[in-house]
Amino acid sequence: MDATHEDWIRRASALALPGAHVIDGREHSGGGAFTVVSPRDGRPLAEVADGGAAEVDLAVAAARRAFDSGPWPRLAPAERGRALLRLADLIETERADLALTVSLEMGKPVTDAHDIELRALINTFRWYGELTDKLTDESPRTAPDTLALVTREPVGVVGAVVPWNFPLTLAGWKVAPALAAGCTVVLKPSEYAPLSALRLAALATEAGLPPGVLNVVSGNGPVAGRALGLHQDVDVLAFTGSTAVGRHFLHYAADSNLKRVWLELGGKSPNIILPDAPDLERAAATAAWGIFFNQGEMCTAPSRLLVHSSIAERVTDAIVERARALRVGDPLDPTTEMGALVGQDHLDRVLGHVHAAVDAGARLRTGGERILVETGGSYLAPTVFDQVAPGSALARDEVFGPVLAVLTFDDLDEAVALANATDYGLAAGVWTADLSTAHRVSRAIKAGTVWVNCYEEGDLTVPFGGMKQSGNGRDKSAHALEKYTEVKTTWMQL
Repeated sequence: MDATHEDWIRRASALALPGAHVIDGREHSGGGAFTVVSPRDGRPLAEVADGGAAEVDLAVAAARRAFDSGPWPRLAPAERGRALLRLADLIETERADLALTVSLEMGKPVTDAHDIELRALINTFRWYGELTDKLTDESPRTAPDTLALVTREPVGVVGAVVPWNFPLTLAGWKVAPALAAGCTVVLKPSEYAPLSALRLAALATEAGLPPGVLNVVSGNGPVAGRALGLHQDVDVLAFTGSTAVGRHFLHYAADSNLKRVWLELGGKSPNIILPDAPDLERAAATAAWGIFFNQGEMCTAPSRLLVHSSIAERVTDAIVERARALRVGDPLDPTTEMGALVGQDHLDRVLGHVHAAVDAGARLRTGGERILVETGGSYLAPTVFDQVAPGSALARDEVFGPVLAVLTFDDLDEAVALANATDYGLAAGVWTADLSTAHRVSRAIKAGTVWVNCYEEGDLTVPFGGMKQSGNGRDKSAHALEKYTEVKTTWMQL
């Protein structure tokens, strides 16, 4: 979208922001209220309904009615698909306002919200909308006097809890395949960034989804999220967020109805650059882009750069130079390359990691301080550490901010050992010109996704998810439907 800084500011001043839950196809303002603060300038952005157990009960009841007696699970798959395609078209028509909402509520540059996040959301609903009638059941060959059918049936009511860093993309990754399978959904967005999800629910109603098919309850995780996790009438819970909160959802399932829980959790992703990387300049540029994109607020961020000692100084210097040149500023300025962290409390947590790394002996090459204080926003200078000890907290713990830890190695076995020396297993990168090395290293690294000579690439045809304490199950691709369906066997004696 070709718009100036002033254009976006004017649009923001006229933007109507939602504030009510969407339950059973209608706005619902039950519960208390909380204030969403924009990390752009620290100012109040909107008052939003603060849902608790009562609102979650209403939403789950609406989803249960819609599943048990409503038309959605009983529609022909192609008809469900057409509804998802209509929703994708409506999102396209409101793309600018939705991107602006995301930028205001969580701080990412509006150009990234428009060109990347909204593109991903639109593509997700279109991809699953087009997939609904392409799926087939099975009829295994059995004895001549029997007939066996293996069918996939929608699991029922899905609870989805999503974070603030990609509030629409990650909601789409849960909601679209669940709806395509014929399930109904109760979505709980992050209290930091609920506004775009509330608008998404309104657009779903406009697209013709029946009442109760997609409900959105805004509220705090320890209250609304917990109520959803403990609810006896939720059949599946899908969560993206921290590993610590993921553990809570597993406990909630055990304490309630043993619902299946699908988790996409934290990461401390290694990015390995070998001396034979086909283009060291591009590898360094991609490493810098990967850690500073979205303010480093990504589970897949390549926050551990593992670089061969023979090229470490050259690569690190190039990343430091890029970090210092990065344009950090107002998310509504199209020239901004890195916006604000989601809030002051999160900025303080990230700075805590920075200070601990300095105390532990890591060398701060650039950044490490709050900037643009006069704006009132939560901005951090892009930060690079080298001489990071492998066993230090900076090498182990997820920072979830624009902070890079550089570690060196001398041989391939050491690189793989460093890459796997973490509780996480979400993603990794490998840079090498040798095809055999690429295969060996990607097989040896315990991660759900390994990028070779690139980072953060892919499309909806491939699954996404983690190993170890980065979670289970997969988003994206046809594999995501496995989370929202039950396999049933019917055996007939002829």
